[in-house]
Amino acid sequence: MSELIISVSGLRGIVGETLTPEVASRFVAAFAGKMPPGPIIVGRDGRRSGPMLSRAIIAALSACGRDCVDVDVAATPTIGVLVRERGAAGAVQISASHNPPPYNGIKLFGSSGRVLDGATGAKVRDAYLAGQAAWVPFDQIGMDTVEADPHEPHLQRVLETVDELAIRAASYRVLIDSNHGAGSLLGLRLLEALGCEVVAVGDVPDGKFSHPPEPTADNLKEIATRVRKENCVVGFCQDPDADRL
Repeated sequence: MSELIISVSGLRGIVGETLTPEVASRFVAAFAGKMPPGPIIVGRDGRRSGPMLSRAIIAALSACGRDCVDVDVAATPTIGVLVRERGAAGAVQISASHNPPPYNGIKLFGSSGRVLDGATGAKVRDAYLAGQAAWVPFDQIGMDTVEADPHEPHLQRVLETVDELAIRAASYRVLIDSNHGAGSLLGLRLLEALGCEVVAVGDVPDGKFSHPPEPTADNLKEIATRVRKENCVVGFCQDPDADRL
């Protein structure tokens, strides 16, 4: 059995072994007790274990009196943008980043929209290890809502930083390889908004990775070849939660 890896920014482990619904629930219950008042956003990448862990995490946060905003599949940077956009107390992103399919994990965000700072993260870790939880009585249980379009704020932020008209005029042909992770949902919208002709690879966020998920040169040799064969000017390759490009 592999060891559960816990850091000041979250944890990761093998689903069904070191990472179970009970572990996830207790970890976010410790997190809830260290956050300021306000709702908590919950997202995930495309891994098969994501929906199960999301339900467990939302239930635990609700049991700690937290209102939750369920955004389902979204890129990790998108979660950060949404925290600031919605004035949330923080966020939980369910992802094991570039680790293989048996793994999943939890990334914790503060109200700044960034991964928890070291001091707060250490308090959450210590509270989890001490078995502390912020459970509330029945009449203080939080509510959960579903965010209809979590990607729009991030899309607009990016469009505001680039010369949209110049890019549209160029009519670039580009490839995006999301490798069945979370990145395709915003990545495709962004490239299409910029008038690109898009070759999409692995755009279904189901966690069925077409190649090893870490976007290294060795793992992207076939994609590099396809970029040339498809006559694309550039290929964009993302890791499963799209915080690496």
